[in-house]
Amino acid sequence: MENKKQEENLFNEQTTADIKGSNMVKDPDNWTTGDEPMTGAQHSYLQTLSAEAGEEMDETLNKAEASKRIDELQHQTGRGVDK
Repeated sequence: MENKKQEENLFNEQTTADIKGSNMVKDPDNWTTGDEPMTGAQHSYLQTLSAEAGEEMDETLNKAEASKRIDELQHQTGRGVDK
């Protein structure tokens, strides 16, 4: 359980770093680095979410695609979603 919380915190820190200096969250499709490979934090969090959702993880996603997939899986699993 502690490991999952650490992964969530690491992902949230990375997301915050990606938007630092901005007063709004950008659509991943508009990220200038969106076509780069997903970050280590995204990869780790996607592994966790995919396992919880009972779905295979796509290892080939880029940063933008990984962000969108994380959002989908968070809604599907109820993890990381404000209630």
